[in-house]
Amino acid sequence: MARPRSGLQTEFDFVLPRGFVAPDGSLHRKGRMRLATAMDEIAPLRDPRVKANQAYLVIILLARVITQLGDVEVIDTGVVENLFSADLAFLQEFYRKINELSPDEFGEGEDGSPGE
Repeated sequence: MARPRSGLQTEFDFVLPRGFVAPDGSLHRKGRMRLATAMDEIAPLRDPRVKANQAYLVIILLARVITQLGDVEVIDTGVVENLFSADLAFLQEFYRKINELSPDEFGEGEDGSPGE
């Protein structure tokens, strides 16, 4: 898991409930997801696939933030489109969990400023 000098964890490991079956038949369950940036959430809104079908936003978003999935070399929308429904739901929840602030991050810092 990546930790920059600041100590902030930016990547998180996961294990899919079912797993991605690659075209060669190999199964990939272990992966890694990074924290989303503002651009990760904004860029898909410009995509014509999202303009045609708002539900496609999650496909593009997950393809941007999943950094590893087993031995799959390139994680793109085609990979995310071919996940089982249970795995897609799992990844959506995992995304929410790692990108939400924890209660202590909402707390105040030592000088009374918002917690870091």
